[in-house]
Amino acid sequence: MALMEAEFFSPVLGMCTSAYVIVPQKTHGIGIEGAPDPEEQKTEGYPVLYLLHGASDNHTIWLRRTSIERYVSGKGLVVVMPEAQLSSYENMEHGQRWFDYITEDLPRIMKDFFPITDDPAKTYVAGLSMGGMGALKMGLTLPERYGAVGVFSAGNFFYRGKETERPVINRPSSGFPVLEAVYGTRDRESLQGTKWDPYVAAVENMAAGKKMPRFFHACGTEDPLVGCARMTRDWFSEHPSIDYTYQEGPGSHNWEFWDHWVQKFLDWLE
Repeated sequence: MALMEAEFFSPVLGMCTSAYVIVPQKTHGIGIEGAPDPEEQKTEGYPVLYLLHGASDNHTIWLRRTSIERYVSGKGLVVVMPEAQLSSYENMEHGQRWFDYITEDLPRIMKDFFPITDDPAKTYVAGLSMGGMGALKMGLTLPERYGAVGVFSAGNFFYRGKETERPVINRPSSGFPVLEAVYGTRDRESLQGTKWDPYVAAVENMAAGKKMPRFFHACGTEDPLVGCARMTRDWFSEHPSIDYTYQEGPGSHNWEFWDHWVQKFLDWLE
C-alpha cells in the first residue's frame, strides 16, 4: 500500500485543504498483501471509499487510531480521508460549503490525482459520529453517487430521543456554537422535515425511482447516541425497499468500537 498526504486547492472552498489517501500498490512489504489484478485496475480504476472523521478530529484520525491501511491491504481499494472541520459535512449557514466539497469537488480532484473508478456502484462513503451523519445524508440525498454507505455511532441527527447532549455542539465554529454555525439555529428539532433533513430528499428520491445504495449501520449499546441510531433504524424499517443492515454490539462512543466495526464494514462491502 502507498500512503500519501495531499495538499491541494479546492475551488468550492476557495482555499487549500488536506486529505490522506491510501492507494493499492502492486508490490508489498512483509506482512502486507499487494493489490489484486493491478493491470486490470489501470483501465477500470480502483473502487474508492471516502472515510469521514468525527467532530473532534480531522483527516489524520483514522490513521492515528486504527490500522486502516492494513485493513484495506489486498482489497484493491483506494481510501480517501478528507478534512471537514466542525462542519457536519453541510453547506454551512455561517461557513464553508463542505457538502458540495465532499460530494462534488473532492471526487473530481481525487480522480485527477489517483486511478479511481468512475463507477458509482464502486464508490463508497462511511464515517463515525459526525462523519456517520454526513455519510448517511450523502447516501440518502445523492443515491446515484454511491454504491454503499457506512454509518458508525450516528443516525439522523435531528431525531435523537433522550440522549445526553454531546458537548461538541456548543464548541465555537465560525464564531458561533456549532449548531448555529451549521444550520442557523440552536433548535435541532425545528430542522425536522426541512431542507436539512435527509429523510425529505430520500423520500423524493425513492418516489422518483432512484436506486438507493446499500447501508451498513452500527452503534454501541452503551453509546449516548444509540437512541438516535435506533430511531434511524426504525425509519429504514418503514422503507424496506432499501438494502439496510443494522447491528449493535458492546461499546460506547470510542475508538475501540470504531476500530472493530470499520473492519466489519470492509468485510460487508465485499
